[in-house]
Amino acid sequence: QVQLVESGGGLVQAGGSLRLSCAASGHTLSNYAMGWFRQAPGKEREFVTAISRYSGPTSYSDSVKGRFTISRDNAKNTVYLQMNSLKPEDTAVYYCAAGYYSGSRRPNEYVHWGQGTQVTVSS
Repeated sequence: QVQLVESGGGLVQAGGSLRLSCAASGHTLSNYAMGWFRQAPGKEREFVTAISRYSGPTSYSDSVKGRFTISRDNAKNTVYLQMNSLKPEDTAVYYCAAGYYSGSRRPNEYVHWGQGTQVTVSS
């Protein structure tokens, strides 16, 4: 079983950038496909991006394609989300998750979750 902790969230102006980190412990991260999800108040958790085990294929939601980049460093047991050209509609709590299905966009297909980190984008 793997434990996940997100960090790097904060307040940023529209057009700015943030880099989120997801640090894992308790298990080898390379055993898992990884994903990032986000949830805004009053909305369901939505898919943002995913990456396969090791460093393979990636997938992105249409809303973040071209602006966000997911990467992983299995030697450090860490997954990253680089967010550029941020917009106010990106404001949400961001969660990292571990699972077994590469590119999965469904939250219930992930088995381990972090606690989330708040990202707020001001206009």
